[in-house]
Amino acid sequence: MEALRFDGGRVCLDLVAAGAEQGLPSVGRLRAWVYGAGLVPDGTPVGVAEGWLAPFGELRARLERMVEAELAAHRQEPADVAALNAAARPATPAPAAVAGEGGALRRVLAGEPRCEELLAAVARDAVDLFTDPVARSRLRRCAGRNCGLVYLDTSRGRRRRWCSSEVCGNRERVARHRRRSTREVSPG
Repeated sequence: MEALRFDGGRVCLDLVAAGAEQGLPSVGRLRAWVYGAGLVPDGTPVGVAEGWLAPFGELRARLERMVEAELAAHRQEPADVAALNAAARPATPAPAAVAGEGGALRRVLAGEPRCEELLAAVARDAVDLFTDPVARSRLRRCAGRNCGLVYLDTSRGRRRRWCSSEVCGNRERVARHRRRSTREVSPG
């Protein structure tokens, strides 16, 4: 199974990316995404269960439609907006600062987060994205071959072309090198 990617620049875009390849088809993959996306601090117990897959999948599909509408400069579907707002309503997990080893503060959650709370955190991130004209204007689709992930371009000059310079950017540089090498070797 392909590794999860967190190149979108926003947790809501990372959820869309998580479903772009193979989705979040298992409890283990969803748990890995929740930790990898930073929704919960490492070591926080999270009771991801089979019942979480459908709500996360539905939110992911809704966000994908909304991102596509934004990129195409289409109006958002009222049903998608209403469902996004409903998902954002529950209280998100309350963070707290506690002293760790050596006295440095670290973030913990006040309790084990529920599915609705984590969905609300992602939905609120999406509300922030879709209601911020500057952030919306920075949405880009990766120029990498066979990629198509959407990311937030925060680069200086707004000329970023790939979701990840290390993944898609590197693939493109290698392909460009091979094309040049092949032309130099070809009898002509």
